[in-house]
Amino acid sequence: MRHSFFCVDAHTCGNPVRLVAGGGPLLPHAPIAERREIFVRDYDWVRRALMFEPRGHDIMSGAIIYPAYRDDCDFAVLFIEVSGCLPMCGAGTIGVVTSAIEEGLVKPRTPGRVSIETPAGKVDVFYEEKNGCVEQVRLFNVPSYLHEPDVIVDVPGLGRLRVDIAYGGNYYAVIEPQENWTGLDGMSAAEIVHSSRLLRDALAGICDPIHPNDERIRGVHHAIWCDHPVNEDSDGRCAVFYGDKAIDRSPGGTGTSARMAQLYGKGRLATGSSYRHESLIGTRFEGRVEAEAEIGPYSGILPSIGGWARIIGHNTIFVDDRDPLAHGFQIE
Repeated sequence: MRHSFFCVDAHTCGNPVRLVAGGGPLLPHAPIAERREIFVRDYDWVRRALMFEPRGHDIMSGAIIYPAYRDDCDFAVLFIEVSGCLPMCGAGTIGVVTSAIEEGLVKPRTPGRVSIETPAGKVDVFYEEKNGCVEQVRLFNVPSYLHEPDVIVDVPGLGRLRVDIAYGGNYYAVIEPQENWTGLDGMSAAEIVHSSRLLRDALAGICDPIHPNDERIRGVHHAIWCDHPVNEDSDGRCAVFYGDKAIDRSPGGTGTSARMAQLYGKGRLATGSSYRHESLIGTRFEGRVEAEAEIGPYSGILPSIGGWARIIGHNTIFVDDRDPLAHGFQIE
């Protein structure tokens, strides 16, 4: 049979966000964290078909909207990417809200504000709308924290690195310039991907963080390589690695949250401070430490991320079971 998916394609500061507005699998009315487990078990072919080639590519990301289970949320979201079905995605949230509001897919209870049920928890979002277009979005992310500072890891080709493990909706290895890694200048995207994969493999044997409030969220699957900014009005620059080959074109929403949590945990960023974070292509998120937070035994922050997204088209995608490549592929 042929499956049909209606999608609104957009990008958040350069990173793709494919919102599945029709055709997503029907799931039981349960907390979205439980629906995520069901989706991963029974419907991961949908993610692979829509994110991988020939319908997607190595940096593809997307989301599916569902009715909220929580009474205090307007709708729920499953984040689907080449890297899997994520607990949270900041760039995805900005793209989802922009597409959903502009296309009339959701009707907020309060104009200018939506609350989203994500597998990582409730995320409040404020947006600025002008002439039917969403100009800016600010999401108030889940509590974020520095999980483990100063982890020493030997990475083939780079040598010994000192990294921090931080959580911003996903767990990140946070790398700053040091003796064996001097920064992003002169590194190609391919080199960043190669080093990130080696780093992740090396960390897997020595570090397996588990979220203190949800053991389903665990493991370091992302890396954020941090450097000095190019633009004078930015505070930092980064390259966020996810999946097997992807470098985020935006500064990363959960990545920026993890970066701020790492800086806060090391006493380098105070409550109420802003952090203007620059991507490899020069787009920027406006991060802010809104308040302190306790995450189990850890002291962390409540971060917010400001950014923008733009719709680039409507896309009706067919997945034909007769097609030997129906469920997508990647080239190593």
